[in-house]
Amino acid sequence: MQTTTRMRAAAVAALLGLLAVLAGPGGAHADEAPPASTETTTVGNVTGFGADGAVYRLTAGQAEARVSFVSEETFRIELAPDGKFTDPTGDDIVLPQGEPPRTRWKDRGDRYDLSTGEVTLRAYKKPLRFALHRADGSRVWSEAKGLSWTGEQTVQTLARGAEEQFYGAGMQNGRGNTSHRDKTVEVAVDYNWDDGGHPNSVPFYLSSAGYGVFRNTYAPNTYAFTDPVTTGAKEQRFDAYYFAGEGTDAAKDVIGQYTDLTGKPFLPPVYGMEIGDADCYLHNANRGERRTLDSLKVADGYVENDMPNGWMLVNDGYGCGYEDLEETAQGLKDRNMELGLWTEDGIENLAAQVKAGQRVAKLDVAWVGEGYKFALDGCKDAYQGIEDNSDARGFTWAPESWAGAQRCGVQWSGDQSGTWEYIRWQIPTYAGATMSGLAYTTGDVDGIFGGSAKTYTRDLQWKMFLGTTMTMDGWAATDKQPWRHGEPYTSINRDYLKLKESLLPYQYSYAHEATKTGVGMVRPLVLEYPDDPKASTEAAKYEFLSGEHFLVAPVYQDTTERKDIYLPEGTWIDYWSGRTYEGPTTIDTYGAPLDTLPLFVKAGAAVPMWPGIRSYRDRTADSPLAWDVYPQGDTSFTLYEDDGVTRQHRDGAYATQRADVRAPERGAGDVSVTINASRGSFTGQQTERPYEFTVHTGSEPRKVKLDRTLPRLTSKSAYEKARQGWWYDRDDRGGVVRVKTAPLSTAKKFTVKLLGTSAVGGERPSAAAVLGAPAGQEAGAGTPGTVLVDVTAGSSALTDTTVSLRVPEGWKAVTAKVPGRIPAGATRRVEVALTPAEDAGVRETTLTALARYRAAGDERTSPQRLAVSVMPPPPAGEAWASDLVWLSETNGYGPAERDRSNGESGASDGKTLTLAGTTYEKGIGTHAESGIAIHLGGRCTAFTADVGIDDEINGYGEVAFSVEGDGKVLWTSPKLTGASAALPVDVKLDGVRQVRLKVTDTNGSRTGDHGDWAAAKFHCA
Repeated sequence: MQTTTRMRAAAVAALLGLLAVLAGPGGAHADEAPPASTETTTVGNVTGFGADGAVYRLTAGQAEARVSFVSEETFRIELAPDGKFTDPTGDDIVLPQGEPPRTRWKDRGDRYDLSTGEVTLRAYKKPLRFALHRADGSRVWSEAKGLSWTGEQTVQTLARGAEEQFYGAGMQNGRGNTSHRDKTVEVAVDYNWDDGGHPNSVPFYLSSAGYGVFRNTYAPNTYAFTDPVTTGAKEQRFDAYYFAGEGTDAAKDVIGQYTDLTGKPFLPPVYGMEIGDADCYLHNANRGERRTLDSLKVADGYVENDMPNGWMLVNDGYGCGYEDLEETAQGLKDRNMELGLWTEDGIENLAAQVKAGQRVAKLDVAWVGEGYKFALDGCKDAYQGIEDNSDARGFTWAPESWAGAQRCGVQWSGDQSGTWEYIRWQIPTYAGATMSGLAYTTGDVDGIFGGSAKTYTRDLQWKMFLGTTMTMDGWAATDKQPWRHGEPYTSINRDYLKLKESLLPYQYSYAHEATKTGVGMVRPLVLEYPDDPKASTEAAKYEFLSGEHFLVAPVYQDTTERKDIYLPEGTWIDYWSGRTYEGPTTIDTYGAPLDTLPLFVKAGAAVPMWPGIRSYRDRTADSPLAWDVYPQGDTSFTLYEDDGVTRQHRDGAYATQRADVRAPERGAGDVSVTINASRGSFTGQQTERPYEFTVHTGSEPRKVKLDRTLPRLTSKSAYEKARQGWWYDRDDRGGVVRVKTAPLSTAKKFTVKLLGTSAVGGERPSAAAVLGAPAGQEAGAGTPGTVLVDVTAGSSALTDTTVSLRVPEGWKAVTAKVPGRIPAGATRRVEVALTPAEDAGVRETTLTALARYRAAGDERTSPQRLAVSVMPPPPAGEAWASDLVWLSETNGYGPAERDRSNGESGASDGKTLTLAGTTYEKGIGTHAESGIAIHLGGRCTAFTADVGIDDEINGYGEVAFSVEGDGKVLWTSPKLTGASAALPVDVKLDGVRQVRLKVTDTNGSRTGDHGDWAAAKFHCA
């Protein structure tokens, strides 16, 4: 009997005793203390006041409050109900701070004003109640009533602003990048690594009113962002730091102050920002007998498939050890990878392991022990252990961490199963965590359980725009390296892995920025657009910013279209087509074939890139630096560089180089890109290098100059062969100017000038045509057919219009000429003749449509990717479902079986199909949740089968079966258990082109959900 029980989660629960950790380090067991009082006490009137520099004491009967200013905008409030201050966190979380600011106080009669040059904390006397105001007198926050406590917790109650929004609380799975307003957020360990869980909680939140609060505690917290706001911690003491931000960047300012207090995010090594790979290679229970050195065979797979990979965890599995460590580490280095180890058994041997070559430490939930202090100490000690025993930077991965862990580790969301839902709820998770100073948060590509070819590919796409990520094997039915599912998935995954590799200079520059500001690269829209009323709402929940310049809107459903993409203020460019959008706007439907991640670039961006590499170690002294430029107005970007591996940057061994772009705000004009002299130095720094530029103008320049006029080249091949020069590629994303230079000194400034061109979008952006295509287009292998493309004219009529297709090798397409003119704003549907190759695979294939035309006197090109599904021949006569080609197949455990019951992780390892004592030679054996899609082409009239849970389950399980035709439910069974009789199915299918056979779990437990489609047959013409 198969189950999808979370083995690792179960092990965690057993090892930790779960709830014991909630008491924090040294927490008492329930039977060691008398029951806590549930009666609420609110602090009373002020009975005493004292000042000592930047520290103030206010007594209220037996209770005492203490206010300590840390900086002009940061201060701490403590309350001891019994008058005795304690600090369980000690110096674990809060770092030593500098000299406190100069403060002053004044008795105003009804209150004391405690002030710096930036803020005033008002302490009202009757009763004691706090309110924060800025120097100009404007209120930041105020308590609706005084601090209160029971025997179990202390609570602060704040008045809520009419439009006030709230963010933070660490990693909150499924939420965080939109507002917590009207929601209650738990901040504590819960070992729930799915949607709704809160691993890597942080007792910090920030408000759109321009302030943040950090509860200095290890105790569990509950924040209710209702009216009024109540924030409680389960301890009989109150201890909170407050941060006051100001202006449009108030949230960033608050995050900066919070990370000044608890530690700035660390700077990972460059290999740490490449994808990692994890598995157990010594006696793997799920994969059979293996040895640690077998990991090198997998490393070879990355090399042979031309795929980036930065590091490998070779012992990631319960009870998994290692052997031949030095040889393994060296073997990985020879393949441009680093060795990582999972610290299931602690870090006592870390020094020897690091000396043997370990450079990555992934911490275990089971090992971090009781309480956050143990977890935080483990993160710090493992990080320091790497640095104490090598010249490398500390690099750790930490589950269930706490405030302060951002300075020593990547926060990882836990063990999940690869599904579309997994993708959906992860999108807001990581951007939301940035609002708590967590700069590196991530989850495994396609989870560690379940998964499919499509979910793996879609999940990998968007995770390339996170700072860090990895893929984990050994727990699902098949391994999860990015080539395991074959084509087209291997090629798509390679493209996105290499895209991330090329973007490392951009992402690494943001990693360095985080060490200064505390703000991570992955950001919710509201962080950059705080005044946008939609940025804090559901409209922006399933998208995020990667740096300031990329907007990522992942596909999280099994579809080739993405709905409702919100673009905030500004001009945004489709990364793949070059189409421009003016925000704020919502794209109702975006065509997104499997290889297309909805990705947009903010106009004005200048993105540094490393072109054409598999590993950062492929960079040589003469490697080019590329700049991808989207000119609009005056903008700049500062590239950060160091040796990428050692800690020498902390002693000033790094360099910065700024690119300044000058362009029209819109329309025609000259564009210049100035690359300033590199400032600083480091080991391995390029003293000179060639540069490449892709400048998205949409119009061909008259000439391009670098000191003198550069040669104009007339083709792609001529450009690739030339040492320097420029070429205008009309067909690339609406028109791109490509420029390359001979090697230039990095110590000298130079300027590339494009004369007589335009800002991004062309001389007349509104004149560009827009292409679209109907969804669900199909073609047959070797069979002539047509593809439909919709051409919509912009503000000017189109003439001389042709539509062609870029197709895979072996396919044939004929360019279609569009007669006459397409009036401004009108749409013309064009049929383009297409014949797929005879051996074209049965799968979705991406084609690119190119419309070439004249508009407003210019020759232009508009491209658009579109999906065409290559279908097998439709069934004829009486056709067994198990004998047909399946368009797609998902299954809850292992593959769905043809003519056998659901087995183990391999194909054809099931048993004879048996329902209620009857055996069947033909049919399909599945495990909920499952879905099998089959092409019928409208040729079939009916589907028949017997369904039920296979007898091998011995009465367990509970499922429901359903048949869908062209997206509509045609038939659904009642709930069936392992004890139910076989249920006959007879569904009419007249005209249905595609059918999906589904088995769903109905009781929340997938134990024993082996659903059989016995004698499944289609009756066709």
